[in-house]
Amino acid sequence: MMNIEFSKMHGLGNDFVVIDAINQNIDLTTDQVRFLADRHFGVGCDQLLLVEKTEHEGVDFKYRIFNSDGGEVEQCGNGARCFARFVRQKGLTNKNTIRVETLNGIIELLVDANENITVDMGVPDFTPTALPMLTDALDCSVANKYSLTLSAEKIEFGAVSVGNPHAVLLVDDITTAPVEKIGPLLE
Repeated sequence: MMNIEFSKMHGLGNDFVVIDAINQNIDLTTDQVRFLADRHFGVGCDQLLLVEKTEHEGVDFKYRIFNSDGGEVEQCGNGARCFARFVRQKGLTNKNTIRVETLNGIIELLVDANENITVDMGVPDFTPTALPMLTDALDCSVANKYSLTLSAEKIEFGAVSVGNPHAVLLVDDITTAPVEKIGPLLE
């Protein structure tokens, strides 16, 4: 059995387990990430974030992101903001511009005078191969607009990658949008 010190954080509805892998020896398997992310038996989270040392000059940290299924992903904006707050609160840095290495490249996390954090996520990519999407299963009659029949209901959406894929739906009212129904079906 291994003891792991962690912080539980959230950003705009996403929740994270954040682990300092600089000051403790962490080497998690996919199954261990899944267990930690499990909301019934583990800590529970959307993603697990690891703070690691980097080997790149001019870069402050390596930032690794694991989805709840244990798979490592390239980027997460809400997670990056929690990452910046974590490294500052834990005294790992006092910088206002924090450069971190991700699977998607180097990103900058900016902390302003009010402790608000912004992230430059880079240039969005709208190509289906960047998402990845199986476009042959979709109606793509309009550029960057897709439709798919889910549970006998036709859904129209846009798609974009900012290091991780997002399906974007236009809705009349976000408080009544059926996110909990449609989200898992789109995944």
